[in-house]
Amino acid sequence: MRVAFATKSLDKVDDHFGHARTMAVYEIDEKGYEFLEYRNFEDVPDEEYDKINSKVEAIKDCAIVYVIAIGATAAARVVKAKIHPVKVNEPTPIKDILDQLLKTLRENPPPWLRKALTKDRTGDTDYI
Repeated sequence: MRVAFATKSLDKVDDHFGHARTMAVYEIDEKGYEFLEYRNFEDVPDEEYDKINSKVEAIKDCAIVYVIAIGATAAARVVKAKIHPVKVNEPTPIKDILDQLLKTLRENPPPWLRKALTKDRTGDTDYI
């Protein structure tokens, strides 16, 4: 499954969803994880609605997005797009999050995460 991380530093989750200029995207499964690409938002629309929608559209292939903060409107749009938003309390290295997520996938993933993995394998998007 693909996971996005809102990042300023390129190696930590340290940005607000609505303000993020970059999302780091990784592929992860029970075997491991791999960096795929940075998705940049330099030309985001000024209008708040369009700004949120352009980011959601850009990460719609991701099952999870990690952020330092996310507003209620943005969170609702992310969830509607079948992406699970996860807020971290302080800037956190992406590698640490990926290592913990990998451990969770291997040991005992919660139901929403098992469904996200199933969605990735089957193309089904009804997991949240």
